[in-house]
Amino acid sequence: MYLHGTSKINSSGHLEIGGCDTVDLKQTYGTPLYIMDEALIRQRCREYMDAFRASGLPFQVAYASKAFCVKAMCRLVDDEGLSLDVVSEGELYTALQAGFPADRIHFHGNNKTPEELEMAISAQIGCFVVDNFIEMQMLQALAEEKNVSVNILLRVTPGVEAHTHEYISTGQTDSKFGFDIGNGSAFEAVKQASGSRNLKLLGLHSHIGSQIFEVDGFQLAVSRVAEFSLEVKRELNVTFKVINLGGGFGIRYTEGDTPLAVAEYVKAITDAVKKFFAEDYPQLPEIWVEPGRSIVGDAGTTLYTVGTSKDIPGVRKYVAVDGGMTDNPRPALYESKYEAMLANRGLDRAEETVSIAGKCCESGDMLIWDLELPKANSGDLLAVSCTGAYNYSMASNYNRIRRPAVVFVQNGHSDLVVRRESFEDITACDLVPERIAKQPSFK
Repeated sequence: MYLHGTSKINSSGHLEIGGCDTVDLKQTYGTPLYIMDEALIRQRCREYMDAFRASGLPFQVAYASKAFCVKAMCRLVDDEGLSLDVVSEGELYTALQAGFPADRIHFHGNNKTPEELEMAISAQIGCFVVDNFIEMQMLQALAEEKNVSVNILLRVTPGVEAHTHEYISTGQTDSKFGFDIGNGSAFEAVKQASGSRNLKLLGLHSHIGSQIFEVDGFQLAVSRVAEFSLEVKRELNVTFKVINLGGGFGIRYTEGDTPLAVAEYVKAITDAVKKFFAEDYPQLPEIWVEPGRSIVGDAGTTLYTVGTSKDIPGVRKYVAVDGGMTDNPRPALYESKYEAMLANRGLDRAEETVSIAGKCCESGDMLIWDLELPKANSGDLLAVSCTGAYNYSMASNYNRIRRPAVVFVQNGHSDLVVRRESFEDITACDLVPERIAKQPSFK
């Protein structure tokens, strides 16, 4: 397994992250356990901030909280000077509870409810990313009712298809997100927004997908957005102060993944902005981006305890762990690939090829196919790398399995930031109607 960030094999042959022995972490917190390398998260935040400072352009880097949203993460992001993206009232509530400055919160989503819009207006967030005409009308009506002006970006689809999984590709014409540039709806949206008394149109938002390893798509998106901006300036005399180019910067999950350094992505984007906007925009727009996965993805490791195994001669050997699709649904959803190792036997040689099965009552609950490992025994610890993004966020209680704890580790210290769910948590929202409670038990 490739060792990211502060991960290393210590003198005991154990995987160590943030100066903490994973065997000790298991004893303290149990498994499954999400372990977040705080130093690596902070390093990624600073790489983005430093790269944009080097460009000389005005900018905002907003962490896309959908990747991993807990109060401690919101506080860390604030500490590093980033803004924050939210896509639901739950993420907004989490950010506000963490004390994140509301004026640096951006609200996304293709179907924001009236209640979500009202909550965000009342919190005086920094910007709404408006996705469609219905939302624009609702936001205008609510802002007028409250006699306030709200900042907005219009999300547009530039017709750029990123080379990624179809479920996480968003910039093409056939997408549930945004106003399409090609069919004229984006132009009409600018026309309506710029004429509104209560909506302050800052600019445009464009996001082409996720887990992208090349810069070509971003550069093409910039050129399309710039071309559209020129048309708007010429026809409507409207200029944009902000161009948000989204996120989607890839990370290394397995050996075949070839992400670029953060600075390379940023340079390609900022160079493209300078190239395509300079002639018609004497004052270059402020550039916003929204990294999520690339900030937390490779900083996360999930620790499991090995349980049972099943050897089918001539077919495969299954090794089961105490978690699975409830804490990491991505292999089932996207056929995502991961690397793993025995965390308590980091110096042992691989002896066999096994497939890692989860404990859910579901044939599709498989975490890794065909993994080279030492002979795994019950009680061994399996560490799966790069689980910091979209694992905790997408975790579920399928089979009424409790969601794992989350710890931040740094400089030999571990801090519990999310406790493991209790059985009481599992049933906390359950209600038994009186008519059912009064029925005699079957005997």
